[in-house]
Amino acid sequence: MSDTATREKWERVADWGRRLRRPESSARRSLLLILKSALAATVSWFVSYELMDATSPAFAPFSAVLMVQVTVYQSVVQSLRYVGAVAAGVAVQAVLGLSAGPDLVTFALVALVALVISRWRLLGAQGSQVATAAFFAFATYTGASSDTDQVKELGQIVLLVLIGSAVGVGVNVLIAPPLRYRSAEWGIRALAQEIHDLLDTMAPELGEGAPDADTTQGWRDRADRTGTLVSQSREGLRTARESLRLNPHPWARRRRGTLTFEAYDRTMEALVRMISQVTAITRSLDLQHQDEKQQQEEEESGPDRDYAPFLRAYATFLSSVVDFTEVLATLDEDHLRDQAGRLDEAADGLERCRREVVRTTEDRGLSLTDPTEPYGVLVVEATRLSEECRYTADVLGNSAENGSSGSRTA
Repeated sequence: MSDTATREKWERVADWGRRLRRPESSARRSLLLILKSALAATVSWFVSYELMDATSPAFAPFSAVLMVQVTVYQSVVQSLRYVGAVAAGVAVQAVLGLSAGPDLVTFALVALVALVISRWRLLGAQGSQVATAAFFAFATYTGASSDTDQVKELGQIVLLVLIGSAVGVGVNVLIAPPLRYRSAEWGIRALAQEIHDLLDTMAPELGEGAPDADTTQGWRDRADRTGTLVSQSREGLRTARESLRLNPHPWARRRRGTLTFEAYDRTMEALVRMISQVTAITRSLDLQHQDEKQQQEEEESGPDRDYAPFLRAYATFLSSVVDFTEVLATLDEDHLRDQAGRLDEAADGLERCRREVVRTTEDRGLSLTDPTEPYGVLVVEATRLSEECRYTADVLGNSAENGSSGSRTA
């Protein structure tokens, strides 16, 4: 191995080590989840194999690993559903197997009934475990020598699942119970950063004049690809809320009385609307290139005399949105009061730029009602963006002011 390759290898190891030292890094969370899962599986195996001498001890560690969920709340909820699904599957096998015997027709009936029960909405994602448990129970049942052994083996499956689930939940609750309250911040940062980066690309080019078709198409495609990011951000907010529920961590108990997540929820939805408005802007700009004949006629009539000043004013407005989202892209509850003040100032500046866009439109006599021209849509979306930014600044400003009385967010 060359010196360069060796150096790069150790640099990657060092980078991984640095990420592990950060409390909220994904690498650290992944490592902790692996260690907790391994511990839960080991304890479950020891109980089922060493202490109980169970016939099928693997049921316990398998169940334990499944229950080391992202949040304590999910561990509890999913363990209840999982145990219920397994008990239902074993019960189906017990009723049909003991009454009809271990033959092919009985297995078909077990499979049919178990698959029907697995559709029960109350079981949620654990519904598939009904059929899995029923099939394992059937295999165990056919290997038993007497009715007494059959009942004993079926009961042992349920007991092992209970033990594994209890161990998994216990490990998740007692050892570094996961807290994901910062996930809400990360979701907002990600959305704000996406808006920031796109508008930061658009503003300079708009300031230089009408962009070409390839450029506007690229902006439009990029704006249209934000659906996955929106879903991930909303999921992060849900996880943040959920991570405090049933969590015994002292910090979580303290925060449950002050964290309502209302402000971050409203901020995230405002950002989602802003993404829609930015998408509409890119679409309106791109549609100008759809009719090449119209574009040529516009060029012959010299539209740059009217269009260029409008674009420069609009580019300044988009730059002010960039400044606003730059603050949101670094949102931190610990510095929310200072950031709320900066957002308020940015929202004021943004509104001034919006008024300049309107003034330019009026001074140049540009039509806001002609469907073949982009001005109407661009002005409307600028107004909406300005309103959303002001709304966001007010929401976070109120949250910062009322933090001590229970309206703080995370």
